[in-house]
Amino acid sequence: MAAIEVITSQEKVVKLQKPNGEEYTVLVRVWNETVSNLTLMALGSSAPEILLSVIEIFGNNFEAGELGPGTIVGSAAFNLFVIVAICIYVIPEPEIRRIHRYDVFWVTVIWSSFAYVWLYLILAVFSPNVVEVI
Repeated sequence: MAAIEVITSQEKVVKLQKPNGEEYTVLVRVWNETVSNLTLMALGSSAPEILLSVIEIFGNNFEAGELGPGTIVGSAAFNLFVIVAICIYVIPEPEIRRIHRYDVFWVTVIWSSFAYVWLYLILAVFSPNVVEVI
């Protein structure tokens, strides 16, 4: 977590000109806060599951084992449902929290819902009980 914070807090100096031609410098963050939250934090929290799957594939002659795919899907489901539910539940009763960035919220909702529906369709409708690598 500390490494991600160091990476995302980087700033660079940008030189700008006022309309009268006078130059001035400003500090600008290198990373967009939304992009860093959606990518680096997601990668950092999913890295153990991804590495487990990769190690298992190398150990099983490049065939998926019992741990890898189930761990990745289970971890994603846990993160999506249980952790979000706990975050909502622990807010004290009289307090109200509001979502300030609806665009980030809806992107997350739409893509995660699409991923789970697509996974269900592949595993239960298009090829029941068969996972194929094409």
